[in-house]
Amino acid sequence: MDDSEQCYLAALRILKYRFNSAAELRRKLRSKRFEREVIDATLERLAKEKWLDDARFAAAYVRTRGLSKKGKVRIRSELIRAGVADDVIASAVSENVDLDEERARALALAARRLPILARKYPPDVARNKLTVYLLNQGYDAALVREIVKSL
Repeated sequence: MDDSEQCYLAALRILKYRFNSAAELRRKLRSKRFEREVIDATLERLAKEKWLDDARFAAAYVRTRGLSKKGKVRIRSELIRAGVADDVIASAVSENVDLDEERARALALAARRLPILARKYPPDVARNKLTVYLLNQGYDAALVREIVKSL
């Protein structure tokens, strides 16, 4: 078996576990010591065969991370780290994030977290810690401010 077939099979084994962006897959194949030309040919073949599609990867990633109560700001930064193009990220986020659902998730997260913080800290410190927590979860600053004021 030649290098291109070995690289192709390695890529399929990687994709068997979860979707990957083209940049992530390229990085993983490089760590397996395949030549750059072989990796490029493999990625091109996988894209033709519809195994590799950054738009599909980004859409699926946005949906699954949204279910795990992460905000769109954090999801966007994670997709940037995965090597997905900005225009692909923008369309995936706009198509797959419902602002009302995101607001409801953030509110539920804050309502669950605030009593824990209120037991440990004075009210103003608890409010600040809740704000930092929601921002770290990737929610928009205006949304966080609105939620913290409402609580």
